[in-house]
Amino acid sequence: MKVWFIDESFELERPVATIGIFDGVHTGHQFILNHLRKQAEVHGGDSVVVTLWPHPRIVLNKQMQGFKVLHTRDEKIRELERNGIDHLVIVPFTGEIASHTACDFVQKYLVDKLGVEVLLVGYDNLFGKDRRGDPEGLRKCAEKNKFLIEKLPEFSSTYGRVSSTTIREAILIGDLERAGQMLGYHYYLSGTIVEGNHIGRKMGFPTANIHPMSPYKLIPMNGVYAIRTELRGKIYKGMLNIGFRPTIDSASAVKTIEAHLFDVSGDFYDEQVVIHFVKRVRDEMRFSGLEALKTQLEKDKVTIQQLLS
Repeated sequence: MKVWFIDESFELERPVATIGIFDGVHTGHQFILNHLRKQAEVHGGDSVVVTLWPHPRIVLNKQMQGFKVLHTRDEKIRELERNGIDHLVIVPFTGEIASHTACDFVQKYLVDKLGVEVLLVGYDNLFGKDRRGDPEGLRKCAEKNKFLIEKLPEFSSTYGRVSSTTIREAILIGDLERAGQMLGYHYYLSGTIVEGNHIGRKMGFPTANIHPMSPYKLIPMNGVYAIRTELRGKIYKGMLNIGFRPTIDSASAVKTIEAHLFDVSGDFYDEQVVIHFVKRVRDEMRFSGLEALKTQLEKDKVTIQQLLS
C-alpha cells in the first residue's frame, strides 16, 4: 500500500475511493474495505482510502472529556495495509477543512486531486460542514463531475452494532474480548520500552515499562492482562499490569504500563514494542508487602500461561 499526503503529487489509476476516519479499522470498516477492493477490481482501477488526521474531535475539541483514539496514525496505516488497500491518502484535518461542505470537500480533494471515478459510502456516512455527505446530498456533485456513488448496505454483526465508540466503551471497562470481536483482532498498543525502578526484577518478575507512542492513545482499564507482544520481529507471551502499583507506590498519581514477558531476558530500553491485549484477568490490588505481591504474580503467571497456551 502506498501512503500519500493530499498535497503531494501523485497519480491514481481509475480510482475507486471511500472516505472516513477509520479509527480502529474494525469489522464494520473491513466490510467497507472489502467492497472497495471488489469494486476496484470490477472497474479495473485502484482502491483508495481517504482519511482525516488528526481525529476531528481532537482538532475541534468537541465533546473531548478524555477522548482517546483506538489507533495512532501509524497503527491505522498498518491495519489498512493489512486489508489490501492500494493507496491511502491522508488529509491533514484543520478548522478550515471542517468549514467545507461535503460537496466542496469532494470537489477539491476527491475530484480535482484524485480524479475519483467511483465513491463508496457507508449507509450512515455523513461528513462535511452541512452533514450532507450522504449519497443523496452528493448526487448533484456526482452528476456534475461524472463519478458514480455506491451506497453500501448496513453491516450486520452477531455482536450488535459495531462502531469505534462501542469499542472504546468496551476497552474502558476491561472487556477486551468483546472489543476484539468487534475489531476482528486483539486491541493493541504501540510504545517504547523505558527504564523503571527494577523492583519487579528483584522479585523474579522483570518488567518492561511501556511508554505509549501517542498521548491520545486509548489505554484499557486498570488491571492485569494476558498479552502477546511483538518485539524485535518475534512474538512473546506475557502478563501486563496497568495502574498505580498500590503495593509499591501507594502515593503515586502516575499510571504505569508494565509488561513481564515469558521466556525472554535482557534489557530492551528504547526498543519499540506492540502489546496485544488478549484478556483482562483481574483487578489491580494492594497487597500487604512484596512477598504477598510475588505470590500473587506467580499465580497470575500460571493462569495466563494456561490461557495463552
